[in-house]
Amino acid sequence: MIDFENFTIDWAEVQNWLILFGIALGTLLLFLFLSRKSRIFLKRRLTKRMDDDLLANFLAGIFATLVIIVGIMIILRIIGLTGVVSGMLAGAGISAFIIGFALKDIGENFLAGILLAFKRPFKVGDIVDVGGVRGQVLSLNLRDTQIKTLDGKDVFIPNSILIKNPLVNFTIDGYLRYDFMVGLDYGSDYKGAMEVIDLALRGIPGILEEKKKVTVRVNELAESTLNIEINFWVDTLDDTIADQDIKSTAILSVLIALEKAGFNLPAKIIELKTHKGDVLKTS
Repeated sequence: MIDFENFTIDWAEVQNWLILFGIALGTLLLFLFLSRKSRIFLKRRLTKRMDDDLLANFLAGIFATLVIIVGIMIILRIIGLTGVVSGMLAGAGISAFIIGFALKDIGENFLAGILLAFKRPFKVGDIVDVGGVRGQVLSLNLRDTQIKTLDGKDVFIPNSILIKNPLVNFTIDGYLRYDFMVGLDYGSDYKGAMEVIDLALRGIPGILEEKKKVTVRVNELAESTLNIEINFWVDTLDDTIADQDIKSTAILSVLIALEKAGFNLPAKIIELKTHKGDVLKTS
C-alpha cells in the first residue's frame, strides 16, 4: 500500500530541475550546432590552405569532437555533476586501465587515423587496394576510412587495418600500367606483327606516348602460340576517359589491325595420335 497522504511533491524542486534540464538540453543543441558548423568552416579553410581534402577533413573532425566534449563538460557542470566527475577522475588509475582495455580498438583506430592523416599514403580520389578490397578513397574519419569499390559498394575499413597491412596505391604518382597478351601462330612474321601492334596503339586517346612508352615484347613460347606481351600507360589523374575503356579500345585496335594484316591468332592446338603414331585429328 502506498501512503498517498504522506506523499508530497516539492514543486519548487521540480521546477528547478526542469529549468536545469531545459538549460542543459539547450546547451547540448547549441554545441552540436557549433560542432557541425565549425567542422564545415574549418574543413573549407584547411582545404584552401593545404590543398589536401583528406587531412583537412580529419583535422576538422577532431576539432568538432573536441567541441562536443567541451559541451558535455559544461552540461555536467550545469546539472551539478561536477563532483561526480571529479570523483571519477580521482579514481582514474583503475578506471583508465578498464576503459583503455575496453576501448582498445577505438583508441588504436584513432591513433592510426592520425598517422594516416599526416603520413598521407593516399588522398581523396586515389585508387587503393587493402587486403583485396580495391576502390576509390572517399574520406578518412576518426575510426575508419571509406572506400567505394569499382562495383559501387561503400566499404568502411578500420584505420588500424590500413596501418598493419600492405596498402597498394595505384594512382599516387598519376601513372598506371596495363598489360594484355596476344598469341601469334608459329611461322608468322613475328617482327612484322610487333610493328603492327605498336602502330595500332598509336593515337588511342588515354594511352601515354611521351612520358611513358608503349612496349611490345615476346613473353613466352607457349604450346600453340608465340605470346606477345603489350604494355601501355595511362594518366590516372585524367578522369575524362575510364582506364577500362582505354584498355578495351587498345585490345580491339590490336586484334583488328592484326586480322587486317593477315596474321592468324590461333586457339590452343591439340594433336591426337594412334599408338602407331598416325595423326587422327588436330583441333
